[in-house]
Amino acid sequence: MAGRSWFYASEGQQQGPYPEIQLREFIARGTITADTLVWTEGMANWQRAGDVPGLVSGASGPPVIPRSGGPLTGAGGYSGGPLSIDFGIWDFVWRSLVLLIGLILIIPAPWALVWYINWFVPCVHVPGRPNLSFVGTAMTIVPWYFGALVLFIGVALIGSELLNNLMFLVQIVLYWLFVRWLVANLASNEQPLGLSFSGSFWAYLGWTILAGISIITIIGWAWVYTASLRWVCRNIQGTRREVVFVGTGLEFLWRAIVAAIASLFIIPIPWMYLWMSRWLASQTILAERGTQVNG
Repeated sequence: MAGRSWFYASEGQQQGPYPEIQLREFIARGTITADTLVWTEGMANWQRAGDVPGLVSGASGPPVIPRSGGPLTGAGGYSGGPLSIDFGIWDFVWRSLVLLIGLILIIPAPWALVWYINWFVPCVHVPGRPNLSFVGTAMTIVPWYFGALVLFIGVALIGSELLNNLMFLVQIVLYWLFVRWLVANLASNEQPLGLSFSGSFWAYLGWTILAGISIITIIGWAWVYTASLRWVCRNIQGTRREVVFVGTGLEFLWRAIVAAIASLFIIPIPWMYLWMSRWLASQTILAERGTQVNG
């Protein structure tokens, strides 16, 4: 077991991952007891810590039967819990700079993007889905990426104002395809999760236009943004549990203002990005389908 990362269930929510040495510190302090459910790679289901050989000394008592293949059902009436995210600041900085250079150089953009996603996705921790990863390849997006690039160059050479305006639709199509591709290639323990994004292009276009229009309201964009996130989550298919975004426009607005002001000083940008990412993740909940979940 040494060297593995462990998860444990507390108040119906998944905690972790933690290295085994830290897990044993939790056991020594009483944070984790013999009846606490734990999971690590190689285990088919969650088990009582007391039932894992060599983990808890002197464990006794009848076993607790967990739900198969996932975390506990919490007192709030739904299974799962909020997502969480964490990453090293300097790791984020240099990787983001490499991605930016790749995007500026255009040609290596697909490979730089996949490389960045492969780093970022495992930083997200999903209840019941340990070792989240990404299995998409750059060659999957190369055809439509370079196809769109050729189209943009051709329109620029023609110089048609109408065609230039239509390129807006092409950009939205690319963003929509990217969301579908990203969701479809999420995996756990290197096994694809079989997820899909069912949101239509026209709905995606509508949200994009609404977001643009809402900017003139000064603050209304925050409510549009959170509503669009709820729409995206509702259209993630293939999960036993429903993905729900519970953040509000007001909560997002004041955080965005604070982050924007701090980012004017340049240096705090990575910390602000991590702060906002953690909030967005904490507001994304896995819940039993049909359950009312309030933020």
